[in-house]
Amino acid sequence: MKYSRQRELILETVQQSDDHPTADTVYARVRALDPKVSLGTVYRNLNLLCETGRLLKVSIPGGSDRFDHTLQNHAHAVCTVCGTVSDVLPQALPLLEEFLQQDCGFTVRRMNLVLEGVCPRCRQHTVS
Repeated sequence: MKYSRQRELILETVQQSDDHPTADTVYARVRALDPKVSLGTVYRNLNLLCETGRLLKVSIPGGSDRFDHTLQNHAHAVCTVCGTVSDVLPQALPLLEEFLQQDCGFTVRRMNLVLEGVCPRCRQHTVS
């Protein structure tokens, strides 16, 4: 992959994010640093960075794709109220991989698991 300053800026923007940004959010953040960047450039480069294994695309049911810089197998928890996406610690994932291998003969190479529920902040607001 040929070097591109805009691509590096897009990658750095996602790597510095802890909120699993959408392409539109990445675009807004990158555009603040480089007003010449286009939305199409951001979309193309995010997809290229995912295809080359530098980023992970997280497909959210009923929502926009999100982008993650954490590449090791892990899951995501999506709040169905506010849309927050959080990383799920991978302690239980080896158990799932082992089950799939033993019971189904399936070897997991990459995992993209999305769990839907209500985050603590939204749960607290609905109780109050």
